[in-house]
Amino acid sequence: MSTYDRAYFDRWYRATRTRVFTRAEIERRVRFVLDAAEQVIERPVRSVLDVCCGEGHWQPVIKRLRPRASYAGVDVSEYAIERFGRRRNLRLGRFGDLGMLGLEGPYDLIVCAGALYYIDTSELARGLRAIGTLLEGVAFLEIFTEHDDLTGNVGDIRRRSAEEYDRLMREAGLRHLGLHLWVGEERAEGMTEFELGRR
Repeated sequence: MSTYDRAYFDRWYRATRTRVFTRAEIERRVRFVLDAAEQVIERPVRSVLDVCCGEGHWQPVIKRLRPRASYAGVDVSEYAIERFGRRRNLRLGRFGDLGMLGLEGPYDLIVCAGALYYIDTSELARGLRAIGTLLEGVAFLEIFTEHDDLTGNVGDIRRRSAEEYDRLMREAGLRHLGLHLWVGEERAEGMTEFELGRR
């Protein structure tokens, strides 16, 4: 089990040889997700919840690109919260406890990047149900199945089938748009069949 201390973030986010994303790659992802969310909600994103946010790497980019949008991050790393909590509006919390943290939703955009496969299934189900309740716009929830190749910290991952993820997302009231993007059932009612990722 990984310890999410400074050494962890140095290794996976700063060290040139082992980092999973460069700053340019993070910015490209943030731009894509903001633009996609705004295409769906048909207005600028005003509120963002970043779950399993680590040090809150998305926050400075969102602040620069959408200065009027509020940002809140949640993570289990005491180090990240102590170091960046006040500056980036991060709070301590587990994924499965999202519904009990007093978060001020609903949110136009909810992000959970590169983390769902570290969470055990019962906690994942609780957190996804909370996301379904807190979400008003679009969620960017990266899902990698047992058949996908992963890089980075792969020692702690839980391999799940696409069918298991489909079930968990359905139970949470989330509908797939493609490219790791999800909407709630109410928003899905106004979308076309192929916007909803029909196969």
